[in-house]
Amino acid sequence: MKLFRDIISIVVVLMIGTFSIRAEEPQPFSRGLQQSTFIPKGQWITGVNVNYSQSSQDDYQFFIIEDISGDSYSFKVSPMVMYSFKDNIAAGGRLAYSRSMTKLETGQVKLDSETTYDVENFYCLSHNYSAMAAFRNYISIGNSKRFGFFNEVQLQVGGGESKLCDGSGNDLTGTFERSYGIDLGVAPGIVMFLNNYSALEVNVGVLGFSYSHTKATTDRVYVSRRDNHSANLQLNLFSISFGVAFYL
Repeated sequence: MKLFRDIISIVVVLMIGTFSIRAEEPQPFSRGLQQSTFIPKGQWITGVNVNYSQSSQDDYQFFIIEDISGDSYSFKVSPMVMYSFKDNIAAGGRLAYSRSMTKLETGQVKLDSETTYDVENFYCLSHNYSAMAAFRNYISIGNSKRFGFFNEVQLQVGGGESKLCDGSGNDLTGTFERSYGIDLGVAPGIVMFLNNYSALEVNVGVLGFSYSHTKATTDRVYVSRRDNHSANLQLNLFSISFGVAFYL
């Protein structure tokens, strides 16, 4: 009987302990990271990126490329509007238009004394347009209200047209291309406020997936199509973007 009572006592103790553990409320876990309000709710964010470059060459030489004569320019404008619907979280969109031209009168690629390639009367004109939806999350640096990080998720849809001509006279040949594509990417960056309403922004693409389709017509006779799939899982230094934003 004594052994039976001991077993019953142990079972009761274990049951009471189990109910006590279940009755305890879980304690919230905290990593100890402090996040202050960097961009308050209800703030509008607007800005624009503008890029223009122009170059002219006359008998220019660069490594194996010699006797380059021609002109080129590129222009891009990209306005942005976003709205902070929650502290440190904003959503909005961006439009972009770019145009570029390259006119190469003469050029020569010289690999060695017996291997050379000549290029003459090459002309290329292209313009592209796109619309982007963006979602941005801001991260403050301690309690600083001047410097902060942000992470932007981008979904972009766009297209463009280009015209390429080569040769002259009876040897003239030309190709007209029309393309469209879609891109999904992540672009982290840093923002620095110059005052309460204006800031400089720098971001760089890190992760992205893209698809593009191009239809080309050569001499109005030959038609070709090209599909391109790509994924970027590393830091892309060629996608660094600088801009000015206004926080209203």
